[in-house]
Amino acid sequence: MKSMNAEEKKHIDYSIIGVDEAGRGPLFGPVVAAAVYFDKGVYIEGIADSKALSEKQREELYNEIFARAKFGLGLATPEEIDLYNIFHATELAMNRALEILSQFVEIKNVFVDGKNLKLNFPAVCVVKGDSKIYQISAASILAKVTRDKIMEKFHAQYPEYNLIKHKGYPTQEHLELLRKYGPTPFHRLSFEPVINLVSKELLDDWLDKRLITEQRYRHLLNLLEVDLFGNTRRSKRKTRVK
Repeated sequence: MKSMNAEEKKHIDYSIIGVDEAGRGPLFGPVVAAAVYFDKGVYIEGIADSKALSEKQREELYNEIFARAKFGLGLATPEEIDLYNIFHATELAMNRALEILSQFVEIKNVFVDGKNLKLNFPAVCVVKGDSKIYQISAASILAKVTRDKIMEKFHAQYPEYNLIKHKGYPTQEHLELLRKYGPTPFHRLSFEPVINLVSKELLDDWLDKRLITEQRYRHLLNLLEVDLFGNTRRSKRKTRVK
């Protein structure tokens, strides 16, 4: 990677901590957040919004950021996403990333991609910040590649879902495989269309095998509008919002 030129240096505020997430939209797996701080003068050419980069470019930049930045990574599990909703689970993952980073730098001047996020540290929300602020762009790359690596591990455990290709997003292929094989405990069971494939019998089986917690079990029964005796309280399920 080339060093930055003098003009580029002028436009980077090295006091900023950038925060971003990856994986708010998938039906499977965690949401991952990264918080990134660069010491003054550290510049990695090519850093941009992760969505604008190829997989190879992201991998190369990930390695550079990993070696040269101070950062924290945090995630929220599918269970936490089901219990708290994806928005609050994203806040949880971001707070965990910042807590880890706080071991290395003082947490101040935080800029986070998105809007209306309430974190445990004072932060400024920036819509499309991953394309505007150097540190947020770096965080988007760390979060994206980290989550992709997690999905590769899940692919080895559940190859029938082809997670390595779609990374858990609701592609047509994933939806077809989900209907064919049914959901796993690592799917986001409160999301449409996953919840349409969930039954009390399936949840009972997972609870018996300790694949889900009782808290998640009861929460999902409530979403299914089924009581503990298997009785449906309403004839028509309400529409769920992802």
